[in-house]
Amino acid sequence: MQTDYPNDPAGRDQWIVSRRGPKNAVDAQRPYAFFSEEERSASGALTSVATVLLTNRECPWKCVYCDLWKNTLEAPVPPGAIPAQIDFALERLAAGSPQQLKLYNSGSFFDAGAIPEGDHPAIAERARRFGHLIVECHPSLVGDRVARFRDLLGSRTTLEVAMGLEIAQPGRLGKLHKRMSLEAYARALDYLRRQGVSSRAFILVRPPFVASEAEALEAAKRSLDFAFSHGAAVAVLIPVRGGNGALEALARRGLFAPPRLATLEAAAAYGLELRAGRVFADVWDLRLFACARCVGPRKARLETMNRAQLAPAPIACDCGR
Repeated sequence: MQTDYPNDPAGRDQWIVSRRGPKNAVDAQRPYAFFSEEERSASGALTSVATVLLTNRECPWKCVYCDLWKNTLEAPVPPGAIPAQIDFALERLAAGSPQQLKLYNSGSFFDAGAIPEGDHPAIAERARRFGHLIVECHPSLVGDRVARFRDLLGSRTTLEVAMGLEIAQPGRLGKLHKRMSLEAYARALDYLRRQGVSSRAFILVRPPFVASEAEALEAAKRSLDFAFSHGAAVAVLIPVRGGNGALEALARRGLFAPPRLATLEAAAAYGLELRAGRVFADVWDLRLFACARCVGPRKARLETMNRAQLAPAPIACDCGR
């Protein structure tokens, strides 16, 4: 099927941005969301995690599947804003004494245009309350800033960097406008390993340009293989959702469809069977991928898989999803 999706980077940027709706109103002094969650740690213990979604400028990489731009500012935050956002969230997440902290920011933690490096000492000071800190970053920005920030954390707080692998198929990865190669991703993983920093890989389940559920499952499996074979400690499987404008445009051309919940379930089960690292399935808004009768029990099953790192028997439903 024909598409007007451009081949050149500048043309793709314009094509993607032109199909967007409005952004949400956000405040440079407040995170746009924060919440507590539980996650199985590297030690095998079920730990409490304080997750803070920081408000910041939009990521310079305009990936075709991304909707994180909805909660971003038009300009970088001023110095001191990010520590203030962290304080705002942690003051309200004090109950339960979380052991881990996640700082996600709709972009890259080590992008100096997003989070001023001058704020790193203040951020590290807050993170030292926790035994483990997780931040996210584009692989191309993994370098000396990571090592310097790791040193600021001290010996009692370990660092983990989450990076979007998306799909371990070069042709399809290129069409996602990630502007990253698998070789560059592997180099970033190797750098983190040599620096004593752990890593997690975000893997998309049925991103655009994947024609069928069978292809989507096979791509997710090969992406899990790639991530773990190159040293990732964690893989997070994310079913691709519409809602950013670009995906709807591709869907009208037959180039995108959201996955069935069964595909996410099978990919998660495969990853757990590898026993190569922890595997988590993203369970946000699963009603998009299954029927109203089965989505609740199947979500509960995936949550059990996330916590126990074991796969109970599948839950059958005649919805075919």
